[in-house]
Amino acid sequence: MDTVILAHQSAQFVHPVYNPGAAGICPEMLEVAEEANRAGDYDLAAEIYSSQLADLQQPDRGLCLRKADALAQTGRIAEALDSYCIAANICELRPGELQLLVENIARTLREKELNINAKSTSCHNRGNGNDGVEADGAFEEEPLDLFSCRLCSSLLDKCFDAESKARRHWIEGEVSRKKHDYTDALEKYNKAVELAPSIGRLLGQRAELHMDSRNYSQAIQDAESMCRLKPLWPKAHYIKASALSKANCNDEALKEYFMCVALKPDWTTVKLEAQKVLSELFSSVFEKDGQPTPLHPQQGGPSTRLKPTTLLSSLHPLTTPKRPGCSSQDPAFSVSKSSPCEGPSDFSKHHLSPSSEAVKPLLEDVKSLASVLAALPAPPGGLKRRHSGDSPAFNPPSKLPRPDQACSSSHPPATSPGGRTVAADLLDSRDMECSLCMRLFYEPVATPCGHTFCLKCLERCLDHNPNCPLCKENLSEYLATRGYNKTLLMEEVLQRYLGDELVERKKIHEEEMKELSNLNQEVPIFVCTMAFPTIPCPLHVFEPCYRLMIRRSMETGTKQFGMCIADELKGFADYGCMLEVRDVKFFPDGRSVVDTIGVSRFKVLSHGQRDGYNTAKIEYLEDKKVEGQELAELQKLYVSVYDQASGWFTSLKDNMKSQIISHFGHLPGKDPDPQGNPSGPAWAWWLLAVLPLDNRAQLTILAMPSLKDRLIAIRRVLIFVTRKRPR
Repeated sequence: MDTVILAHQSAQFVHPVYNPGAAGICPEMLEVAEEANRAGDYDLAAEIYSSQLADLQQPDRGLCLRKADALAQTGRIAEALDSYCIAANICELRPGELQLLVENIARTLREKELNINAKSTSCHNRGNGNDGVEADGAFEEEPLDLFSCRLCSSLLDKCFDAESKARRHWIEGEVSRKKHDYTDALEKYNKAVELAPSIGRLLGQRAELHMDSRNYSQAIQDAESMCRLKPLWPKAHYIKASALSKANCNDEALKEYFMCVALKPDWTTVKLEAQKVLSELFSSVFEKDGQPTPLHPQQGGPSTRLKPTTLLSSLHPLTTPKRPGCSSQDPAFSVSKSSPCEGPSDFSKHHLSPSSEAVKPLLEDVKSLASVLAALPAPPGGLKRRHSGDSPAFNPPSKLPRPDQACSSSHPPATSPGGRTVAADLLDSRDMECSLCMRLFYEPVATPCGHTFCLKCLERCLDHNPNCPLCKENLSEYLATRGYNKTLLMEEVLQRYLGDELVERKKIHEEEMKELSNLNQEVPIFVCTMAFPTIPCPLHVFEPCYRLMIRRSMETGTKQFGMCIADELKGFADYGCMLEVRDVKFFPDGRSVVDTIGVSRFKVLSHGQRDGYNTAKIEYLEDKKVEGQELAELQKLYVSVYDQASGWFTSLKDNMKSQIISHFGHLPGKDPDPQGNPSGPAWAWWLLAVLPLDNRAQLTILAMPSLKDRLIAIRRVLIFVTRKRPR
């Protein structure tokens, strides 16, 4: 119901009644009908409009259009067309008056024929972002053209020689087309299509070139090939509609416009085109005999309105009522598609439903991120392993049949145009190894200088030096932008031809991440300063080992690491505090400012190292709880020390208090339960952080497992600093 209500609200105007005071027209009933429209009860509205029209001597054009709109909203397209025809016979329909008809025919097509959810807009969700997108978001892009990546040229030339050559011809054709040298551009496009006939964007550009040259029949042929390759790609149907429209095949063009709107409901430009063509079709199906006003169909006698067979044929099958037991796969509810053997004149003779078995492989194909690779011939059975996700949709023939061969049931073998097999038998796993870790690429990224590495390997190298690990080209700008975009072509090749190795490589990576995320056995240790539970600890990170440590803590999702002070003998102290990362701000040179806060204390059981930074096996510390008389004594001590601390802080000079507050915040409040937190009250740690104590003294108090002992130590420090303060 929400969909049709929105469609009604999008109407630009309510068709005016031309003679509202005429006998038989009841204004109150018209208002009821409008209320029904606003409530989404279009059947009631249509019934009221019908009863009003039945009482008139001559049909009112505005009422006919209102009735037609209401019928269209309910999906009763055939009845709606009849009412639109009555209005058109009175006066020519304007394109703006057909908005709801276009939207609802497209909606019916989308929901009943394409089985697309009403809220969906297109089958494509990923694209390269530069493929004909209009201001109103009309085009959903075709999946990424991975062969456009110039950084992977060596791998492409080795494994996909024909497709790489096709890409070069394609680029040359684009250059010639921009220079308006259409002859040379067509020659280049033809060579490219011969080598790689399964690239939809390439066929689309050649179709547009044919239209620029007014060669509409060839443009239609290319557009039909696009629609076969990508039956749910809106741009393919738009190009075909444009070519048909320019060839004056408006009835066939209208079908394609409806298909576009069905796939992309918010495509405003095409909706307007469809309304314009539909208006022209309404005008073309009437033959006037000179009488200005026809008789009402219900009144006997001659009428100038002829049955609009051409229009009904154009909108078939949506104008045909659904028969009992008729499914969306039946011929009466099929989306018209031309076969490869047919030209535009044979368009409506054959039907192909995207929900049929014949199209299911194509529906799977459009979901592939890399449809270009998906369109390549699959390796023969004795060659490299296939990716576990391969399906028949992943293995179409490498070439489309020529028009004179299109009706043949046989397909060429899975070889390149030169007669050799492609990719699988040429691919060596060593081509897909990172030169830094000497393992199969995992999350491969390419540098501006054209070298490919694992993402984690490259980041570790850039921690130490902002130059490419291979050619030493300066990558400072690349590091500053952190534009680490994964190389999609490399990932697709890995998944398709080295699927087993990639699964194993992923398993190793996941095991490493699991090991790194164990915050007991191998905790990363930042050796720097004292940190305390609940107290912020901002860090400036510039050393390569700590850049790696912080990045790993974020990648594993723990966002935690230990903080300890240095120890001359052991490297770092036996006690510390776990810190949790709240935010990281990176600088262009790789440095970062990390906002952390203390969460818990720990004791070091053993010291270790990993990849240049310290690690430790730890156990977490908690205060020992007391009861009875001991708890009562603890409560008195707790209140006494807090009051003493509050008095000391209040007595400080204003500038000193401001500095403390700016760095550590205000003195926390007194918790009602001193044992409520395993690490003790927050105010005690705040006080320990701001008191003028050296690190060793702070470490001693941090390690105390007794809140009572810690409060006594803090009280002694407060007494000492109070006595030492100048008067």
